[in-house]
Amino acid sequence: MTALDLDFVRAQFPAFASPVLSSHAFFENAGGSYPCRQVVERLTRFYTDRKVQPYGPYPGAQAGGAEMDEARARLAAMMGVRAAQVSFGPSTSANTYVLAQGVRGWLRGQKAAVVVTNQDHEANSGVWRRLADEGVEIREWRIDPSTGSLNPDDLRTLLADGRVRLVCFPHCSNIIAEINDVAEISGIAREAGARTVVDGVSYAPHGFPDFNALGCDVYLFSAYKTYGPHQGIMILDESFGMELPGQGHFFNQDALYKRHTPAGPDHAQVAACAGMADYIDALAAHHGLGGDPLARNQGVHELMRAQETAVIRPLLDYLAARNDLRLIGPRTAERRAPTVAVELPGAAEPVSEELGRRGIACWAGDFYAVRPLDALGVPRDKGVLRLSAVHYTSAEEVVRLIAALDAVL
Repeated sequence: MTALDLDFVRAQFPAFASPVLSSHAFFENAGGSYPCRQVVERLTRFYTDRKVQPYGPYPGAQAGGAEMDEARARLAAMMGVRAAQVSFGPSTSANTYVLAQGVRGWLRGQKAAVVVTNQDHEANSGVWRRLADEGVEIREWRIDPSTGSLNPDDLRTLLADGRVRLVCFPHCSNIIAEINDVAEISGIAREAGARTVVDGVSYAPHGFPDFNALGCDVYLFSAYKTYGPHQGIMILDESFGMELPGQGHFFNQDALYKRHTPAGPDHAQVAACAGMADYIDALAAHHGLGGDPLARNQGVHELMRAQETAVIRPLLDYLAARNDLRLIGPRTAERRAPTVAVELPGAAEPVSEELGRRGIACWAGDFYAVRPLDALGVPRDKGVLRLSAVHYTSAEEVVRLIAALDAVL
């Protein structure tokens, strides 16, 4: 397989030429990635030439509406779905909240159960747990407290009586980072008559999903973590999306992409999301990857994962060899996203601050993953140090990180 051309990749990101940002090696990607040049250019153009009510009968409005439609259509093609299946919202937390209101009505009056995990970010856990207010039984699929892993056999046990209608779980945790087998889990749920909602926020930065291959009913992720603007993106199975009570205006109920969007989207940011497709296509063209949009996306996904796996392996080896910290999640790079959390003997925040003074951009805390940290036995007042890479992270930056960690720890 062709190796990722890192010089070409980094040239697509203005941040690496910024006098403010380029001074530090950036390891806070799980909190939000750098935006690619194509997104920045589209956002600037929209605010300069199209910042009017879109779709109106005059040039700026028509151009703005066309760019919004382009973003939805091109992202859909990359992920193997119809444009109507792609909904935009202000964030993934907001999209999940709106979806949960639809599920609340869908399950009302039934003796139903919903499965959640304690591996999730709170956005894909708290809203589902609040369905207990409607009499829905909440069943928790619990992680192994030593490894953080989810065991599919435990899910089968939770599904055995046939009352579960929905299973909500992450593609990977923003703390544990182990990549869950979404297709296997979705298949287990489907056999038991349950739908699936997948939080892809922590995985999508490492490769946009092939929705149909995953087999889930809903997949959610955040554009600001996939090199784009601050938008949440929700992909819906069409039959499930139309079965759920709509949450948008009554006159928009026939349009799936409007059905679960109660407020108008941010026009400029939706249009700028087409820049993410531009970026994937630029990588595909530069590396000689052809085919339809889904095939090009899959090829770029493989390039990204190969680069990330190679780059993060030395950091995992370094941390696993230390006896003064706890490396959370798998030790092998192939089984995880390159988001690396460690529990330190004391509070993690002062360490992240000292790393910042040494040219490493990272952070510490609970990262809205309070439940997994509780399950792992990590005190909330300590938190974890999180070091997160993506495909544009260089081997040299990892060397700088390890040297800084060695000095600080």
